[in-house]
Amino acid sequence: MLFSRQTNWQFRHTVLVYFLTSSSLFAASAEPPEFTTEGLQLISNTELAVVYAQPGVDMRQYSRIYLQDASVAFKKNWQRNRNSATSSRISNSDMTRIKSDLADLFRDVFSRTLEDGGYALVSEYGDDVLLIKPGIINLDIVAPDTRSSGNSQTFAESAGEMTLYLELYDSMSGDLVGKAMDRQQDRQTGYIRWQNRVSNRAAANRILQLWANVLKQGLDEARNRQVILQTP
Repeated sequence: MLFSRQTNWQFRHTVLVYFLTSSSLFAASAEPPEFTTEGLQLISNTELAVVYAQPGVDMRQYSRIYLQDASVAFKKNWQRNRNSATSSRISNSDMTRIKSDLADLFRDVFSRTLEDGGYALVSEYGDDVLLIKPGIINLDIVAPDTRSSGNSQTFAESAGEMTLYLELYDSMSGDLVGKAMDRQQDRQTGYIRWQNRVSNRAAANRILQLWANVLKQGLDEARNRQVILQTP
C-alpha cells in the first residue's frame, strides 16, 4: 500500500522541513516515528521507504485524480559543487531547463500509468477527486546536460539519484490523506559507462516508472479496502 501548493513556496517549505525532520529522526533512531505531526500513521511493509496514511480514510470515495505538476529541487549546493569540480559550467538557465524537463517527464510517466490503470485525470476539485502533490528533491545528476558541455564526456557507473515526495489530499476539504517518500539511485551495472543526456533521461524514466507503478498499485489496494487503517 502506498500512502502518505497552496503556493509553490509553501509546498517546497513543507517538503524541506519534512525531509530534514525525517532525516534527523532516521539518523537518531533508525526508524521513522509511528505518527506525524498531522496525525498520519506509519504504514509498514510498503514498496516505498516511508509511507504514512490518515487512519480511517475510505479511499473508495475517490474516483478521479488531480495530479499537480511536480516541484523539482536539486541536492543542496549541487550547482556550486559541480562547477567547482568540472570545466563544464552549469548555468542558472541549465538548472531551470533540467528541472522543467524532469517535471514534464514526471507528468508524462505518471499520467500514462494512471490513465492506463483506469484512473480519470482531471484539473479540478471535486468530492470524488484525490489531489496529488508530487515533488522531486535531492536531485543529483552525475553528467548533467548543459549547453556548454561541448565534447566533454563523463564516465560513471550511475547516472545519479533523486528522492520522491508525495502528498495526497482530499481536494475539497484539504485534509491530508497520506504522504510518502522514497530515494532511488540509478541502477548499478557493475561497470563504468558514458553518462550523457540520453542515459540521464533513460535513468530518470526507469525510476519514475517504478514510482508510478507503485502509486497505481497502492491506489488499487487502497480502493479495494474499506479503509487504509482503522481509527485507533
